[in-house]
Amino acid sequence: MGLALSLGRRGQGRTWPNPAVGCVIVKQGRVVGRGWTQPGGRPHAEPMALAQAGAAARGATAYVSLEPCSHHGKTPPCAQALIDAGIARVVAAIEDSDPRVSGQGFEMLRAAGIKVTTGIRTEEAGFDHEGFFLRTEQGRPFVTLKLASSFDGRIATGSGQSQWITGPEARRMVHAMRARHDAVMVGAGTARADDPSLTVRDLGIDHQPARVVVSRHLDLPLMSQLARSAKDIPLYLCHGTGADTERLRAWEGLGAQLLSCNALGTQLDPHDVLDQLGSAGLTRVFCEGGGALAATLLAHDLVDELIGFSAGLAIGAEGLPSIGALGIGHLKEAPRFELIETRPVGADILHRWRRPQS
Repeated sequence: MGLALSLGRRGQGRTWPNPAVGCVIVKQGRVVGRGWTQPGGRPHAEPMALAQAGAAARGATAYVSLEPCSHHGKTPPCAQALIDAGIARVVAAIEDSDPRVSGQGFEMLRAAGIKVTTGIRTEEAGFDHEGFFLRTEQGRPFVTLKLASSFDGRIATGSGQSQWITGPEARRMVHAMRARHDAVMVGAGTARADDPSLTVRDLGIDHQPARVVVSRHLDLPLMSQLARSAKDIPLYLCHGTGADTERLRAWEGLGAQLLSCNALGTQLDPHDVLDQLGSAGLTRVFCEGGGALAATLLAHDLVDELIGFSAGLAIGAEGLPSIGALGIGHLKEAPRFELIETRPVGADILHRWRRPQS
């Protein structure tokens, strides 16, 4: 199962809106087939592994990181493919939360005389598939908030200089993290100040995550890296209902995909923003700020994972804080996360935190 989980992770950031699943087929103690969900979500992991196993699949055991699907979509049911191949036993990490499957895949296998074992390394599988589960159950993607800051929590000097607070090793790791998410998201202020491309660079990969900019008024420069690449790499612009018509037309002409979102006070409603992104098929979003967007997501309890890179320098109170105002009067109101990892990355420190499990 550990191998199946690791194979499934190879597809993260590339299979949306489908889950990134891994499958390993074992016969007489030997791995005869391996597979993972392919880019775009098809083929699924099980047919890939079965194709590699060939005739050796008959009488073998299939280890799968998610319940095999049982419904006819753009591909036939994976449960039926396992049955047709003569698999004798299926070991699955976790049940699928999609109501079109949700236990029905297991029932289909058992009805065909296949022994089914579930609940193996469920916690790991639950984390790997959490974006897919959140989109299926709540309509929104999993949100990772990444902050790279000085020791005193600043992301730029008072004059706006920010390149580079963290070192090259940390920046390279951020690109690897981008690659494992469906999309990279920033606020309008970051898009205007930094003119980012939000792409994955220097890793030799052959795909790019989608880009998302949250801008109520759509007041973004039309001569920017995002604008120039909108036809080549998906760009979603989340804007308010009152955004300027000419700007809407201009961005649409550049190839951007426009998502009209409801307002909440002076900002866009973050719940509606994420719902719109979920409707677009995104399951895992990597948010890189800025401070206002980070504060909004935290204030509305919409951050599932918090990743910090802390550098060994101090900028001072005149610097730009990594998180905007939260309006917290008492510590009990502050959002808290559980530490799951800390380690050095070059000259910086990485710390990862998760939403507390209820």
